[in-house]
Amino acid sequence: MKEYNIIGIMSGTSLDGVDVACCQFYFESNKWNYKIIVAETFQYDYTWKEKLNHAINSDALHLILLHTEYGAYLGKLVNKFILKNKLPIDFIASHGHTIFHQPEKRMTFQIGDGSAIAAVTGLPVICDFRSGDVALGGQGAPLVPIGDKYLFSEFDFCINLGGFANISFDKDDKRIAFDICPVNIVMNKYAELLGIPFDNDGLIASHGNLNNDLFDELNNLEFYFSKYPKSLGREWVDKNIFPLIEKYKISVEDKLYTFCEHVALQISVILNSEKTGKALVTGGGAYNKHLISRITDFSTHEIIIPDNTTVEYKEALVFAFLGLLRMNNEINCLSSVTGASRDHSSGAIYLP
Repeated sequence: MKEYNIIGIMSGTSLDGVDVACCQFYFESNKWNYKIIVAETFQYDYTWKEKLNHAINSDALHLILLHTEYGAYLGKLVNKFILKNKLPIDFIASHGHTIFHQPEKRMTFQIGDGSAIAAVTGLPVICDFRSGDVALGGQGAPLVPIGDKYLFSEFDFCINLGGFANISFDKDDKRIAFDICPVNIVMNKYAELLGIPFDNDGLIASHGNLNNDLFDELNNLEFYFSKYPKSLGREWVDKNIFPLIEKYKISVEDKLYTFCEHVALQISVILNSEKTGKALVTGGGAYNKHLISRITDFSTHEIIIPDNTTVEYKEALVFAFLGLLRMNNEINCLSSVTGASRDHSSGAIYLP
């Protein structure tokens, strides 16, 4: 029985920080088993937040320079993490940080140059997991469902509440997954207007009131009526969500309350259209008590929040698993999820 010790790296669109997790995998009893040995989130300082926030408006030269710089930055974080925890590591699997995601144009781009990470750490690196799928006509997202299928099979649904909400479940003997709606990418922006990085426990939202007109406009956006596979990117939020919310001259509390209601409704619409079961909820939004209570109220399903390590590091864990499958040349992208022309093994491999 071979054990793999893999570092998974994840940076989400909500800019909470870089999640680094050392994950152990072994194949036993005809299934993959895992353990998160140790994990840590490295918060972005102001400079990195500004760089990543404004990268979407960079010219080509500065974007490529940032791509390399960010890869070296990730490599240094990994070195610090390994030294601190005295870890034996086989290789690194890095998601990178999404700057552009426009699969309808056959384009997605996550910065964090794998060659720079490999050069700094001296370890093999698997990265750029999405572009191969997009090249095959897929959405390039969500990619976590293969991990949901093999590592969290005891749950009927897996929901991640990060910058965006996405869901994964089995239907008609196939794994289905798609993005549902924006979450923290919107809510964090409005919390920041009040001088805080996020709405802790959803306390601010809970003191707001529903604006029915805004609520109706949000729920009538075309994306919610389109069929899966489908995915969302920051560009869509900048074009469709923020201008819509800003039309309404209401308090931040009311904006947050109304948007939370919108998220809870959109998630419950998907859940309630399927057979009742157990829904695992992870990601930073799982800590938003107000949002979770509203999802629970709207939904007919059992909403399960796991231990904090799983909540915070499930995506880093799954990208480590995607890296393992890629290194073994096994399928890690499912066409039933992304809409690509075929199942495939996606990711670029860089050797030190």
